[in-house]
Amino acid sequence: MKYTLKIGNKEMIFNLSNLIEQASGSCFLQYGDTMVLSTACMSAEEKEQIEFFPLTVEYEEKYYAAGKIKGPRFIKREGRPSDEAIHNARMVDRAIRPLFDKNLKREVQVINSVLSWDGENDPDILALLASSLSLAISEIPWKGPIGAVRVGKIGNNFLINPTYKEKEQSEIDIVVSGTKRNGNILVNMIEGGFLQVSEKVILKAIDVAIPEIKKLIDFQEKIVKDIGKEKVKLEREENPDLENELKKFLGDRLKEAIFQKEKNEKFASLKKGFIEFVNERFPEKKFLALKFFYKEAEKILSREIIQNGIRPDGRKVDEMRDISCEISVLPRTHGSAIFCRGQTKSLSILTLGAPGDVQLLDGMEISGKKRFMHHYNFPPYSTGDIAPLRGPGRREIGHGMLVEKALLPVIPDFEQFPYTIRIVSEILSSNGSTSMASTCSSSLALMDAGVPILKPVAGIAIGLVTDEKGNYKVLTDIQGPEDHFGDMDFKVAGTEDGVTAIQMDIKIDGITIEILKEALNSGKKARLEILKTMKKVISKPRETLSKYAPKILTLQINPEKIRDVIGPGGRTINEIIAETGVSIDIEESGKIFVTSDNENATKKAISWIKNITREVKVGEVFQGRVKRILNIGAFVEILPGQEGLLHNERLKKYRKIRLKVGDVIPVRVISIDDLGRINLSIFE
Repeated sequence: MKYTLKIGNKEMIFNLSNLIEQASGSCFLQYGDTMVLSTACMSAEEKEQIEFFPLTVEYEEKYYAAGKIKGPRFIKREGRPSDEAIHNARMVDRAIRPLFDKNLKREVQVINSVLSWDGENDPDILALLASSLSLAISEIPWKGPIGAVRVGKIGNNFLINPTYKEKEQSEIDIVVSGTKRNGNILVNMIEGGFLQVSEKVILKAIDVAIPEIKKLIDFQEKIVKDIGKEKVKLEREENPDLENELKKFLGDRLKEAIFQKEKNEKFASLKKGFIEFVNERFPEKKFLALKFFYKEAEKILSREIIQNGIRPDGRKVDEMRDISCEISVLPRTHGSAIFCRGQTKSLSILTLGAPGDVQLLDGMEISGKKRFMHHYNFPPYSTGDIAPLRGPGRREIGHGMLVEKALLPVIPDFEQFPYTIRIVSEILSSNGSTSMASTCSSSLALMDAGVPILKPVAGIAIGLVTDEKGNYKVLTDIQGPEDHFGDMDFKVAGTEDGVTAIQMDIKIDGITIEILKEALNSGKKARLEILKTMKKVISKPRETLSKYAPKILTLQINPEKIRDVIGPGGRTINEIIAETGVSIDIEESGKIFVTSDNENATKKAISWIKNITREVKVGEVFQGRVKRILNIGAFVEILPGQEGLLHNERLKKYRKIRLKVGDVIPVRVISIDDLGRINLSIFE
């Protein structure tokens, strides 16, 4: 069964066949020639003794979708998901998770598989929409559907679901998803990157998205009415006697544990004692008791902030924690900085590399080179915990990509600064908004290293608390309890001139444009304040690079001479590298980059290459070295990599000369033929 709807300038085709008949819900969604399959499944049995909703969201890139066979020589099966795939899975998760019933204890899994990719239409939007419809038509309790579109802007024109080519020309790239409540569209997820645009432009882009979101939701609701399954009924277990016992146990201690100036063990200790009490008195009611515990914490937090204007650490709703910065904190790195906001502390370390140090991308969608990288690490000691050290998880990858997105608009282009740039942010201490702290410390590290960025970048997390009556408060610089028990995490980063990145996820059904506008304004005010503090430490990039950073010299040669620099089987270039210790990168245009920690070695290699590629002229005289002796004469190297023939006919009158390999003799260039072959004679 197929349903079609025009979104942007293309038809969107929803195919609800029965091929995936054993899944709870499934949907094939096509846009252009890009197609995504989404499936939703729910376990038959409830999962007991859990503190969180057991949802997993996957996003699979299939090489066959793009007509590619990729991977190492001996492994052709798709393996670990790419960072881009993990990012897309997280984006779908953030949009659908808040709409699940909190009483649901069954495991739910949503899998999105890209089956066809046309190189024009991005499958991430299709994954969002196909996931929505798969869940909506299934028996899984879920308060969707959602609508989602991508918005771009070229000149004064806003585009719905722009193509990859259009995205390259666009100054904004924002994905907006929303829900419908009482006929109104509420925004429930935002992911965006921007070229330093104003908050006004972002709000306009969301205004453009909302009618399309409504159209998509209305369309899905009609499909659900036609073929949707009856939702599983959940038991809303209520136990007033249990709640009274739990309230007696907690007393005022829960409020005292939440409202602490700094993060401490009081809340964790109370929770541990609470669980022990429940296990002893009501072991079969642990799930209900934990649900009550968190619900009470949320009520206390929202009540105190909304009614009394009191935040856990005593700040005003628009007040940030104390901020401090420091640069050049590590002695031998190319750039380093620490950014502290309250108990949240991020150390960023920058390394500069040669052009050849770029990351090679070879995925389903992306093939190419990546010269700017940001990696985020969240070690267990940052929260005072003990855990095994393993590779980065989805959270670490997602946070790293967000910071990268925030900084990319200010990174100098390759022509201006031909270095590969890698930043690693180590979270030293965590109490809210570590990704935005990493944005600030990374920006400082870039300037400390002397990278000529366009502008410093800062970031802040804006929160929200609401109550059942519709009252709310927007919070600047959220920390632990406000993040955990609040209703929104709105991360916004940018420069003095505008926003570069936004990531918003919420725990409620959605927020109004009015709340979104207030959050953007709060973010701008805080961002400008943070930038002032950062500028007191360093206001612009250093004039020179660190003495420990490699030096890059560039040389433009005739592209036809590239083969002379490389030499047969790479012999010439390998000889230069072995002799000088430099790294050499050559572009097809004939531009050569020579990189080394030793400036003298760099200059020596450049001089060597210049001699190899130098255009020899008739009449020039050289002190040449005999390289080979054949029957017809001797081949003499007059410049590195350039040889000429000293024919036997021209040696007859010099009967006393007996040449051997290695001899240095004076020679003159007497001719150069059409093939570039050089003929020599003895110079007298």
